[in-house]
Amino acid sequence: MEIKHVIATVALLACTLGGIAAASLYQRLRDVMFFLMVAGAVVSEKMEVNYWSLEWYRGSTRGIEFSLVDALAISVLVASLLVPRYRGPRWHWPICLGALVAYFCYGYFSVLISEPKMFGVFELSKIVRGILFFLASASFIRSRRELPWLVAGIMAAVALQGLYVAKQRLIYGMDRVEGSLDHANSLSMYLCLVSPVIMAAALCDFSRWFTRACLAILGIAAVCSILTLSRAGVPIFALVVGGTALWCMTWRITLKKIQMGLVVTAFAGVFLYLSWKPLMARYGSASLQEEYLDQDEGVEGRGVYLRWAKMLASDHFFGVGLNNWSYAVSRTYGIKEGFIYGNYDFFHDGRELQRMPEVNFAAPAHSLLALTLGELGVPGVTLFVLMWLRWFSTGFRFLRRRNPDPMWRMGVGFFFAICGIFLQSLTEWVYRQTPMVITFNVILGALAGLVYYWRPRSPSVPVSDPVVNAQPQWATVA
Repeated sequence: MEIKHVIATVALLACTLGGIAAASLYQRLRDVMFFLMVAGAVVSEKMEVNYWSLEWYRGSTRGIEFSLVDALAISVLVASLLVPRYRGPRWHWPICLGALVAYFCYGYFSVLISEPKMFGVFELSKIVRGILFFLASASFIRSRRELPWLVAGIMAAVALQGLYVAKQRLIYGMDRVEGSLDHANSLSMYLCLVSPVIMAAALCDFSRWFTRACLAILGIAAVCSILTLSRAGVPIFALVVGGTALWCMTWRITLKKIQMGLVVTAFAGVFLYLSWKPLMARYGSASLQEEYLDQDEGVEGRGVYLRWAKMLASDHFFGVGLNNWSYAVSRTYGIKEGFIYGNYDFFHDGRELQRMPEVNFAAPAHSLLALTLGELGVPGVTLFVLMWLRWFSTGFRFLRRRNPDPMWRMGVGFFFAICGIFLQSLTEWVYRQTPMVITFNVILGALAGLVYYWRPRSPSVPVSDPVVNAQPQWATVA
């Protein structure tokens, strides 16, 4: 461990302890911390220290990460348990937590039986981080007053991506913008995840200016999504945002709805017209058959990842080990499909690779299902699918009937957010990227909070101080 890690550890420890004390003493400061936690997810990798980092490894996680955003999550969680805002038990078992714990336990088992173990430990630490953010969100979201803080944090993150995209497009002339997430497909997945939440909030009875802010940020998200030129992301964005709108809105026709519909249609039409050629060029670059079936040897299309996953699962019933895809494919399986990769066993640090820039390693599978099958085997991918089904079933309960209460309507947005990240994960692995892990688990935790709120005799009665528990003025109905 280098001296910079020691300094960063002391600083983060001080921030965590100070944050716990401040969030416990001042509940309004706890709201601000939660907002910063959600908004800071997209830049968390720029505020973190990476222990035992192996940046040259082409896996989904390359070290044990800890950032200022994690310190905020710990502060919110511990303060919510020590000084709860509402009467009732300090702790309850949030729905879906059992699925997350079961997945962690299987990941731990995978690390124990596989070699090398270090890469698996890296990914295992990220699963723990995801559970931390899930618990922080589930403990914080207990009533209507907390929802605007969640939405405001997401809107701030999207606005930041809009600034990044404007700079990348207008100044640097990038054809496919990537925001702060280092790849266009990553930005596309993030927007598919958070935009349904913003749409649901826009259709809740928050203040007029808050609703308008939601619509404005949603427009920014739509522009950014189109500029990513993601072949899967653009239609998925339209599907999940449109689905949220249709499910949340009432069918009574009003002049306001007609005006809003005309504005949205005109905006979408103009922008699609301007972006039509590059979008069609992306769709025409390769058909589904060319991408998955008609591939020459040595062409790394998405079809080869499916074949590798099948090979790995056939040879290893329990998989090659969590986060060991790149290691196994580079070392053994790449040559079977005509690829010449470097062998990680011959390298010990990044300095050796700098002297050999021609060395290349296998990337993670561009399919979350294939990646999980190869790393965790048939039992692991079965557990993973069951975990997703648990999330879907939890969110689906909010689609069974219509209810204008924000504590119900936001559940619809959370359900379509799960749909958005799931659909794009069929062709991408970036579900495992840190900003996605943080934001997705925050949304899952908020969904668990809504379920707990609607339980019979839910302890949602506020404590005696009416000022502390009043809904934020900037989100109240005008």
